[in-house]
Amino acid sequence: MKKTWLFCTLNIALIAHAQKDEGRPILDVLQYTFQLQLNDDNNSIKGQAGITIHFLQTPASFDLDFIKKTSNGKGMIVSAVKEKNSPVSFLQEAEKIHIYTGAREGDTAVFTINYEGIPADGLIIEKNKYGHRTFFADNWPNRAHHWLPCADDPADKSAVDFIITAPDHYQVIANGIQVEENNLPDHLKQTHWQETVALPTKVMAIGVAGFAVNRSGDVDCIPVYSWVYPEDKANGFYDYALAKDILPWFIKNIGPYAYKKLANVQSKTQFGGMENASAIFYTEKSVKGDRSAEALITHEIAHQWFGNSATEASWAHVWLSEGFATCMTHLYLEEKYGIDSMQRRLREDRQAVIDFSKKRFTPVVDSSATNNFFQLLNANSYKKGGWVLHMLRRKLGNAVFWQGIKNYYALYAGKNATTANLQQVMENASGQNLQSFFQQWLYTAGHPVLKTSWKYNKAKKLLILSVEQTQPGVFQFPLQVTIQTPAGDMLQTFLMNDKTMVTEIPVAAKPVNIIIDPNTNLLFESETIQK
Repeated sequence: MKKTWLFCTLNIALIAHAQKDEGRPILDVLQYTFQLQLNDDNNSIKGQAGITIHFLQTPASFDLDFIKKTSNGKGMIVSAVKEKNSPVSFLQEAEKIHIYTGAREGDTAVFTINYEGIPADGLIIEKNKYGHRTFFADNWPNRAHHWLPCADDPADKSAVDFIITAPDHYQVIANGIQVEENNLPDHLKQTHWQETVALPTKVMAIGVAGFAVNRSGDVDCIPVYSWVYPEDKANGFYDYALAKDILPWFIKNIGPYAYKKLANVQSKTQFGGMENASAIFYTEKSVKGDRSAEALITHEIAHQWFGNSATEASWAHVWLSEGFATCMTHLYLEEKYGIDSMQRRLREDRQAVIDFSKKRFTPVVDSSATNNFFQLLNANSYKKGGWVLHMLRRKLGNAVFWQGIKNYYALYAGKNATTANLQQVMENASGQNLQSFFQQWLYTAGHPVLKTSWKYNKAKKLLILSVEQTQPGVFQFPLQVTIQTPAGDMLQTFLMNDKTMVTEIPVAAKPVNIIIDPNTNLLFESETIQK
């Protein structure tokens, strides 16, 4: 059978991270150009990577991330490396390419890497649910180097071009905007996508499949598209059109959208949604025709600001991506459907955090995951991170909170940030010292576990309320309590800053019930006892 090859070119500018000398990076990769050939008959690919590097120090060698072919037949083999068109020595190890160079500090040099193999991961080549062959990048967290030699780290951000030549029965979607498309001999078609905004490798993507494409509308001159399997055209166009209504909310509340289009793509991603910059991939099961994916779409759009543009500096701070997307989804749905909707979601998230803490007791800012970053896809990064932002909003007030969020995004859009960077921005916006808040909720494992008891002194008409923190350590937080009486409800707020609090509250008649945290503003576990 005649083989039909698919050619792909990818241009990237990023900062390589492999070598450091006393904290200084050795090099800055200004440009990648990947040319890929994807075979329509098997999963073997051929590639050529052109890399333009500016050297910040004088190195003997530098590294790029790349997975070498293993005994199972999957992985990549590098056949040649050139510097300015002249062969240079290299050494390929299990997950790195060491490239030797005579370049010196201040030089800019162009390297070319030729390679081939079968991706073990990262580029998913499978049939979709309708039995059609598809190619979808699925790079999160650091899986891009299964098929692309790159600096596979969230701190490495770059612009990206994809020039893809594919059999003409495919359509191609990628980051950025389409700048060219040409018909070629042998039933091939070349499509060029260009993204000029710097991205981390985790959200660079190509999707090659049969698609039906619809322009749902425009938001501030940003076209919003739906790319779905042709068989799901009606339902997919209906479901994904929600994006054009969600996008304006984020622009209004956070800041300008960083990219020139927003495409929502039905795909083979292993995740419910994958926030690839300007080309979000959703699980192929997300299309149902009932718009039940509204929260999912909102979450992935939130990532265009948090995670894609303002990116965590390292995986330990991934909550700056996932916690923000979780919180922003709640806030969007609160504005659209009311506070009851948000409170219900927060209660569900709170229980998930409690359940997770009993399985793995770790802080939100978690540096213990060094090899398997999938461990960070947990209730801490998502739901506890979202809860921390919710509690910060209640602590600072709505206006100050939103101003701080806008300031944070304006400062770190296109850059990388840590949790300490966020703290500093929020302190500047509020004029408050937030060290203890960030320390206890983000750098400390666990949450308050409250044992509450109460009794009523009828003669003195006093409610004696006792609240004890039974977890290790002491958290400081405002605690709201609703006292339900025959005459009506009383809302009381106490500052809990010790292991135990006992207080007397004048109440005309014996309470019917005591409700801890009636407005869903505290992340905690609770047991209430009437004496």
